[in-house]
Amino acid sequence: MKALHPIDPTLPADAAPEQVWYTSYGSNMDLGRLAFYLRGGRPPGAARATPGCRDPRMPARSVPVELTGALYFATESPVWGGGRAFYDPRVQGRVLARAHLLSAEQFSDIAAQEMYREPGGRLGLTDVLSSGRAVLGRGRYETLVCPGQVDGLPVLTFTAPWGLDDVPWNPPSAPYVRFLGGGLLSAGVWDTDAVASYIAACPGATGHWSQPAVADLLRPGG
Repeated sequence: MKALHPIDPTLPADAAPEQVWYTSYGSNMDLGRLAFYLRGGRPPGAARATPGCRDPRMPARSVPVELTGALYFATESPVWGGGRAFYDPRVQGRVLARAHLLSAEQFSDIAAQEMYREPGGRLGLTDVLSSGRAVLGRGRYETLVCPGQVDGLPVLTFTAPWGLDDVPWNPPSAPYVRFLGGGLLSAGVWDTDAVASYIAACPGATGHWSQPAVADLLRPGG
């Protein structure tokens, strides 16, 4: 069993790091899914192809982490159907995630694709690395968050500018739940029951997905 990598809540001093931990709490926890954002192509079931990153290399490392905050499901995904995963760092709780060690350029390119922008530039990270949060736009993944660092490198993710209680929750679809759960299980830290309990307790999933139903999806043949 792999060890969970703790996050040092101290914000990084380097405003222009060469490497960062891109931390996913959604479908990009799955390395196969992340590969489409790095190498380009159309993921199975997706309505559109992704252009990929200028540097298509896979992460140097991927480690399991826990973020302080809450995961919830809202809006409507045209790819998966049902709600998307969002992260609210201002709520008490824990979010299970995987941190992928990438270059700052790769992180910029992945963020651009999630924001429906063309990759190619480099995000300015000064604000997020100094304050922990930077709102780049009103879109659903246009707010950067830095909860701290792992092994001296910044942990970076993106989410919506709104909070958990500011939008209607929407249950996630079965394929989306399967991807989220599979990504967490592949980290080798959490077992099926723990992952199923976690997902079923997230706002948007609660009342729609039970722990046994999620567990059944995550088992072989589910």
